[in-house]
Amino acid sequence: MNIQLLNKNISDIKAEILVEFLTPDSLKEHSEVGILNQAGFKAEQDSTCFLHEKGLLFCGTDSKKSDDIRSAASSMVKALKSSNYENVAFSVIKNSSLSAMVEGVILGGYEFNDYKSKPKEITLKEISIASNELDYEELKKTFDEAVIISNATCYTRDIVNKAPQELNPETFAILAKKLADTNSLECNILAEDDLKKENMGAMLAVGRASIHESQLIHLAYKPANPKKVISLVGKGLTYDSGGLSLKPAASMVTMKMDKAGACAVLGMIKSASELKLDVEIHVFIGAVENMVGGNAYKPDDVLVSRSGTTIEVRNTDAEGRLVLADVLTYAQETVKADGIFDFATLTGACMIALGQYTTGVMGHSHKLKHDISKAASASGELTGSLPFNKHLKKLLKSEIADISNVASKPFGGAITAGLFLDKFIKDENKNKWMHFDIAGSAYTESAWDCNVYGGTGAGVRFMSEYLKNI
Repeated sequence: MNIQLLNKNISDIKAEILVEFLTPDSLKEHSEVGILNQAGFKAEQDSTCFLHEKGLLFCGTDSKKSDDIRSAASSMVKALKSSNYENVAFSVIKNSSLSAMVEGVILGGYEFNDYKSKPKEITLKEISIASNELDYEELKKTFDEAVIISNATCYTRDIVNKAPQELNPETFAILAKKLADTNSLECNILAEDDLKKENMGAMLAVGRASIHESQLIHLAYKPANPKKVISLVGKGLTYDSGGLSLKPAASMVTMKMDKAGACAVLGMIKSASELKLDVEIHVFIGAVENMVGGNAYKPDDVLVSRSGTTIEVRNTDAEGRLVLADVLTYAQETVKADGIFDFATLTGACMIALGQYTTGVMGHSHKLKHDISKAASASGELTGSLPFNKHLKKLLKSEIADISNVASKPFGGAITAGLFLDKFIKDENKNKWMHFDIAGSAYTESAWDCNVYGGTGAGVRFMSEYLKNI
């Protein structure tokens, strides 16, 4: 399915179907209001109505704001994919909504069919957007950026959706190397022997029961004169059984998505390099598989992290923070960055706190939280801030080690996980670091907004927006 922006009037574009977005107010004044009323179309958000004999498709939207247009465009493309039309066209409503239209089409039209023996054939081949009445050059730049970011989001979704027998730590490293070759990025892979030399004791413990060797992946995008240097750190649990603290069977399904943080940071560097942003970006990924075996790490083990901090293991299913502890330490020692952002499907508690649609944001800098919130709002992604406090920090106290990997009480679980990571952030980097818990937002089993079943690509759009603003 191809999407294009044309410097033409909508009437000059040859298309089988023309699409119109209608609010309840604009419906009342439309020339087809009579027949639309007969069809029961009330222009409610995400509703659609075909007038096949007139070659028209109407899409309902509560307003002309970007969030509503994005969702309506997503419903539009799903309706079109269920039809037998090959090409359609619609007009840009206003410059500020173009990105939302593009995202709605590309993200709402996304499908992952790699494992279907006979995927359904889609007739829809071409979607044209008319822009004759507005500044075409400005619109073209907006359009191209939206396509790049949307495609990077779909790239992230593809990796999240890959089955664990196909994507393990070693094949994840190969995939990252392929992206580096395609996008002219620097690439360095640390295999298990290298990780041992780097004293990555926490990360190695998590992966030692797997038949697949753990990998630390470092990609770098280095433009000529960068304005800032940003490190992006991703949790890459290619599968998480829970280890000896075994997950219930039902909870183990969808655990291929525990690599979503790592997939997201790959999508971010892909987007930034194709947008040609003048920001130097380093991606660090801890790719690990948490399995069960005779050599699995155990509750009661005491691990020595790369930083030298000792960690009492009280639950082997709190493994992502152990991996991130070592990767965050390595990232800080390898690159002097102006911003350090980690992305992880870290806690179910974040979903309890914020719901499944919202990414949890934690850190010390109020300015950074504000900037991220602003970028997220502009991108159409949902974020919510969870506050650190000294009383919750006490729950991570260990009697036999420097810190416990889980809190002593089941309250504020997302925040205590963030506070655990904070232990491994150097003092000089405290106000440069943000932790993003994408446990709820990274994967969905029911469609919402422009997200379809499976990986959502959470984080790619708002971090691309943030990096653009730099």
